[in-house]
Amino acid sequence: MKTHRSLGHRSLAGFSMVEVMVALVVLAVGMLGIAGVYVTTLRSSGSAISRLQAVTLAGDMADRIRANRWARGTYTNATGEEQECISAGNCTRDQMALHDVFLWKQQIEDLLPGDPQGTVQFVQGVPGPPKTPDSYTITVSWKEPGSGDGDAEDDNRLSYVLTMQVEP
Repeated sequence: MKTHRSLGHRSLAGFSMVEVMVALVVLAVGMLGIAGVYVTTLRSSGSAISRLQAVTLAGDMADRIRANRWARGTYTNATGEEQECISAGNCTRDQMALHDVFLWKQQIEDLLPGDPQGTVQFVQGVPGPPKTPDSYTITVSWKEPGSGDGDAEDDNRLSYVLTMQVEP
């Protein structure tokens, strides 16, 4: 004897195709969200590294100025140049300052992204009473990759500015 089952009373097992598709869409949206957070994290860490490099480079130039404080305004040289006297060890204060600026600008080019620039501004102090020390403003600027379309270049530049005073 045969038993027949009624189609209306049959219990369903497993998932329907619609449920599977909805689960895949939810999973895909979640994965895209995770990828977006990952990209944002990578950009932020890159920016933090650039900022740290800028602080370090400005501090390096400040140390160079303090070590050769008698060169004074020579550090404002726009380009700097490699000095032949370095290997002989008989540089003047001004030659040493030009070489310091040359090395510093090379480091800036090597370590920072997006057309990096470094400048030193000098304001001579007043020797008489009241005596004021020499003042230096060291600026390191750069442009982060992907920080804009480049039309308003100055708006997208980041800068670190260090101001210090040095007694000659």
